[in-house]
Amino acid sequence: FSLDAEQPDYDLDSEDEIFVNKLKKRMDISPLQFEEMIDRLEKGSGQQPVSLQEAKLLLKEDDELIREVYEYWIKKRKNCRGPSLIPAVKQEKRDGSSTNDPYVAFRRRTEKMQTRKNRKNDEASYEKMLKLRRDLSRAVTILEMIKRREKSKRELLHLTLEIMEKR
Repeated sequence: FSLDAEQPDYDLDSEDEIFVNKLKKRMDISPLQFEEMIDRLEKGSGQQPVSLQEAKLLLKEDDELIREVYEYWIKKRKNCRGPSLIPAVKQEKRDGSSTNDPYVAFRRRTEKMQTRKNRKNDEASYEKMLKLRRDLSRAVTILEMIKRREKSKRELLHLTLEIMEKR
C-alpha cells in the first residue's frame, strides 16, 4: 500500500465478486479497478443516477467495460432501494429537528453543559456585599481608633515615668 493512492469508499460484496469474475473472462478488470469505477459512479451521481454518457466522462475506461459496469451498477442500485451503495454515517439534520431515530450517530446537545458554578447576580447578594463592606470599613475605623488609644496610653506612661524620675 502506498500513502498517495487513496482507497475507494465502495467495498466489493460477494455478488460483485461473481460479476467481476465473469467480466474478467472477457475483459481486463481487477476488483480494485471495479471498486474505483463504482465509487466514481456513486460519488458523481448523488440522489439520481448519472446517465451512460456522464458515466463515460467520469470513468475514462474502455466503452464496452463502462457499459457493462454501468448496467450492473444501475441494476444493483435499483435493488438496493437506497440513495447510495456506499454506506454513510447517519447524522442529525442541520435544521435542528430532533428525531428519536436510534441510528443517528451524532446529535447536537439540547442544553449547554455547565462547566463551573455560576454566581447569582441578584439583589439579595448585592445587599449582602454592601453590608459586608460597611461592616469591614467600620472594623478598620475601630482598629485605627484602638491604635491611637494605645499610642496615647504609651505616651502617657512614658510621660508619667519621666515625671517620676525628675522628682
